Amino acid sequence: MSYKLEKPYTSTQRADFIVLHNHQNGRKIEEGENGELFALEPFEKLVNGQVVDNTAEYEAEQAEKEAERIAMLNLTAADVERAIYKAKGMDFEDIINLVSSEIVNSESKINETSTHYSPVTSHSIDLKALKIELKANNFYRGNPYIDLVGGILGFTKQQLDEFFETNDYTKLVSSEE
Repeated sequence: MSYKLEKPYTSTQRADFIVLHNHQNGRKIEEGENGELFALEPFEKLVNGQVVDNTAEYEAEQAEKEAERIAMLNLTAADVERAIYKAKGMDFEDIINLVSSEIVNSESKINETSTHYSPVTSHSIDLKALKIELKANNFYRGNPYIDLVGGILGFTKQQLDEFFETNDYTKLVSSEE
């Protein structure tokens, strides 16, 4: 719910309004067309001097910010390899071997069934690029290889998000809901 301070007001009233609504309650202060002050909730905006509910746009912005925050979460290579080992009993070398064998199997199946398909490797993973990625010091949640390899290992996006958030390998072994 927005609040409004209409003219005429004193400089003390203006300062008190800003302190109460912005500093203490986190509302955004905007000045209207006629000099009035508005204290807006995060989901509101001022359009032509009128307070408008902007919930849909606000929620989309918040979802985008959260996706950006999650994409920037990172763990060390040791954290990730240790978690995969504890959750699946595999290390990075095992993952490379698994992906390599899936690529060979999927290419042979494609060649057996049709010559018109372009080869689709195991979840479109470039094996050489994967080997390079696995040598990184830090693993960022937003790296697409995280989802690709995670999918091969049977991890959901939610499990991966929670693991990167907490560095708790048990998030990778929890049952799906």
